[in-house]
Amino acid sequence: MNTLLLLRHAKSSWDDPLLEDFDRPLARRGREAAPAMGRLMAERGWLPDLALVSPAARARETWALLAAALPAPVEPRLEPSLYMAAPEEILALLRALDTTPETVLVIGHNPGLEECAALLAAPGSDPRALARMRRKFPTAALARFAFEGPWSALGSRGARLLDFLKPKDL
Repeated sequence: MNTLLLLRHAKSSWDDPLLEDFDRPLARRGREAAPAMGRLMAERGWLPDLALVSPAARARETWALLAAALPAPVEPRLEPSLYMAAPEEILALLRALDTTPETVLVIGHNPGLEECAALLAAPGSDPRALARMRRKFPTAALARFAFEGPWSALGSRGARLLDFLKPKDL
């Protein structure tokens, strides 16, 4: 069974209006939420074998803070295509994975990440988690999916949503 963890980057700062979107760092709230989500993942044993991370500053910073809370190091793979990716681009990236990783974490951006999560949710998904995810996918929220078969077969309605957690839940 493979596990997919979709995490929206933590809350970013808008303090410097001259910064390009790509270069925006995390806000204080984001710097608190990212390690909290990492601790939650560690406590529940949701440990990635592979982390695919958008190269945007706020996504890289989210990863660094989250990863510091994990019990074992995971080398991130910065994926330029994740920056503001459409759901189809995220799925294409996942389908291109080999069979080695059982658990993959993707740290990306909305609206593509939220749309990808909605696209993936198959019958048999947890109804409460699905309702919460459809209501709002805020910064630093985490959707956990499970599916049988190879990454190359992952597609629309191809994974069961098991959990959806927001920083406010912690």
